[in-house]
Amino acid sequence: MISPLMAEPVAVAKMEKIVALCKRRGIIFQSSEIYGGLNGAWDYGPLGVELKRNLKDYWWKCMTQVRDDIVGFDGSILMNRAVWQASGHEATFSDPMVECLLTKKRYRADQIEPQSGTAYYYKGFANATDRLKNEKIGVLDTPDFLEEREFSVLVPKGKPQASADKIARQYYLACGFAESVVGEPKLDEKRPSEQVENSTKFNPENGAQLGPEKVFNLMFKTYVGANEDPSSITYLRPETAQAMFVQFKNVLEVSRKKLPFGIAQIGKAFRNEINPRNFTFRSREFEQMEVEFFVKPGTGPEWLDKWLEERLSWYEAIGIPRAKIHVLTVPTADRAFYSQGTYDLEYEFPFGIQELEGIAHRGDYDLKQHQTHSKKPLEYFDEEAKQKYLPEVVEPSAGVDRTVLAVLCEAYDEETVKDESGKEETRVVLRFVPRLAPIKAGVFPLLKNKPELVEKARALQKTLQPLMKVAYDEAGSIGKRYRRIDEEGTPFGITIDFDTIEGAKEASVSATGAPIELGQKDTVTLRHRDSMKQERIALADLPAYLQTKIS
Repeated sequence: MISPLMAEPVAVAKMEKIVALCKRRGIIFQSSEIYGGLNGAWDYGPLGVELKRNLKDYWWKCMTQVRDDIVGFDGSILMNRAVWQASGHEATFSDPMVECLLTKKRYRADQIEPQSGTAYYYKGFANATDRLKNEKIGVLDTPDFLEEREFSVLVPKGKPQASADKIARQYYLACGFAESVVGEPKLDEKRPSEQVENSTKFNPENGAQLGPEKVFNLMFKTYVGANEDPSSITYLRPETAQAMFVQFKNVLEVSRKKLPFGIAQIGKAFRNEINPRNFTFRSREFEQMEVEFFVKPGTGPEWLDKWLEERLSWYEAIGIPRAKIHVLTVPTADRAFYSQGTYDLEYEFPFGIQELEGIAHRGDYDLKQHQTHSKKPLEYFDEEAKQKYLPEVVEPSAGVDRTVLAVLCEAYDEETVKDESGKEETRVVLRFVPRLAPIKAGVFPLLKNKPELVEKARALQKTLQPLMKVAYDEAGSIGKRYRRIDEEGTPFGITIDFDTIEGAKEASVSATGAPIELGQKDTVTLRHRDSMKQERIALADLPAYLQTKIS
């Protein structure tokens, strides 16, 4: 088994294997791949879309079916611009951005890893004006341009100055001058170098100086209608929550709910991330699963803790143990300005511990903003207290794509096993909990050239298809077919063999616990993915048995 806490090279290798497996087995593809891809956008293949749908369906069932205090909702992606003005997104939904002066690559300023080492400070390159004359290029209008242009490079402790000189020379070449013109970079005489600790002013990838911090709005702007003018501006929604706040009164009236009650929604959101990274973890197009849970004023902290326990239990049910989830009580200084309390649920991804879900006590900020800006009443009338008030809101907000990625990381495993000839090989397996598995069972005839086996296998496939997602496979040896479904995370393999047609060669105990008699026909081999254990079961008992296991 692969340990969740591992050395960085091993973690990177694991992540690379997961990405490769996702493409090989049709789970996730790079969007627009044949055109070079589009950073921050991903397509879910045949297996991936089933996994994602199973995850969303289970969340939806837990929120809106087994509870009677939450109703469903599906808001539009495009909304009136006034919604985003009232919520504060148009003015403040932004990230701090910095740009590498050498590569022009952009980063979130608040996510630059602090670095230590020796910083070298340059002021152009030596004898720049003489070199320009010698090359007969002519002197610049501002001849001190190359001799005075400042640039700095940070190199880790133990690395020579030459590595900094190399980066600086690349920078001055990138300013547009021929290599024959650019000489050796010239250190600043007043401050040639210094030791720095925990600096965030340099590119962590190459040590080059980063430019000044700028504010970058994350919303995708678009226009509604034929005219592209300020009156037709709107945005692709950066979160699903605002539609639920705007429609709070309508949903309340038609659902006839009393506090506390919630509105649940699964939907697409769009953020023009500065630096999408870590596979599907941070994308520009993604899906959210959110509940806006409305409660009486003053009860928000109590419900915040209730939702924390509810969400931890849910993650356990989809195969992510509590031991892998870190609950961060977000400090006041790091919370959104409207938050009165926030928990971040963080998962141990191979690339580090990162946020999986946020549970926030938003107070009455959102309803108050929309009531003020729309001039429409959004208060709740409490019949028992005979008073109107704006409810407080507790919001559990999870990312569908992040959760799918966490499920993939948790399910991925490798182990050494022996093949049919006794030779050792590495078995790659996705240990999904059965309810999430894209395919619940694989159906195999032992031999594809035996019509009686194929006919029986096809009949079983037709019997199971209305009940669950199954796959039929007759290509290759039975061992290779088992390995394929292991990589796809299929929990059960069902083989139609000669005992099915001719009768059991020996008496045994069925997977259900019932006896299988010697010579009993219409039994099959049931193979379990995780243990690789094989046992027989009667065809008549199989559908009910599988449904019990995958529910």
